[in-house]
Amino acid sequence: MTLQIGIVGTGWFGMMHAEKLAKLAGIKVAGFVATSQQKADLAAQRFDGARGYESIHHMLDDRKLDAVYICVPPFAHGEIEHALIERGIPFLVEKPIGVDEQLPTAILQGIEEKKIITSVGYHFRYMDGTDRARELLRDRTALMALGYWMGSMPGVSWWRKMEGSGGQFVEQTTHIVDLLRYTVGEVSEVYAAYGDRYMSSVEEGVSVPDVGTVTLKLAGGAVATISNTCAIPAGDRAGLHIYTNKGVLELAHGGLIDTEAGRRTEYANDSDPYERENEAFLHAVKTGDTSRIRSSYADAVLTHRVTIAANESARTGLPVKL
Repeated sequence: MTLQIGIVGTGWFGMMHAEKLAKLAGIKVAGFVATSQQKADLAAQRFDGARGYESIHHMLDDRKLDAVYICVPPFAHGEIEHALIERGIPFLVEKPIGVDEQLPTAILQGIEEKKIITSVGYHFRYMDGTDRARELLRDRTALMALGYWMGSMPGVSWWRKMEGSGGQFVEQTTHIVDLLRYTVGEVSEVYAAYGDRYMSSVEEGVSVPDVGTVTLKLAGGAVATISNTCAIPAGDRAGLHIYTNKGVLELAHGGLIDTEAGRRTEYANDSDPYERENEAFLHAVKTGDTSRIRSSYADAVLTHRVTIAANESARTGLPVKL
């Protein structure tokens, strides 16, 4: 049985997923949806037998698909998901799942009514280092955590507008919020302070804050802070440090560093988290067994709510209880 896969979005993420899928046995990349027919055709040319479309509806009418990957900017969600839900087609969607809380909540309702298989692209959950950190935390008490996503501002215009991306905490730092939830536990309250320090004075059309720090209380009693900036030209890094009764666990793209009294152990990320994420989702589409999927849409909504609450807190100057 060959699974027919459609891809919505022909940017970096859409093409990255398409290339990884095309290498797998029993998988055919069958169609691309882009913001123009020309872009869609250009993407489709690279894959044997694939076709390009300028809307999700045209692709679904023309092709019998087993699953769809949604790789679009935060503001572009809604119509795509609802079209797939209506036809009962499983989908993997890249984060973040929206720019507000209302739309993902409505999409989730449709998913649950139709019992659709979903996965959300929180690939940090699939890292070898994350697996090891969760194992170690079974025997340790997480006291607090410090997370960060420090870098420069992406060049695309939609990212710079709050209505386009939701801001850095929603669009990028959501990965660190999700990693905190996955390793330490659920968030019960957030308090955020954002600032506009530099980027709006040197770039056109910037309405997103370029610095921010968010304090989080966790349901289990631990506390955390997660900070971000999109204003630095060098020295970019992203990760989560978990402080425990035994020492420190440092999680980042490269893997895990476990620092205990008199001992430092490094665990490299040997496997590709995107490939593990794909394997889990495609296994679920083939068999109905969703146990390998580490972030369903319902789970991703919980992470998204934390990031939206942070935006709300920064706007009002008040803590937000979840």
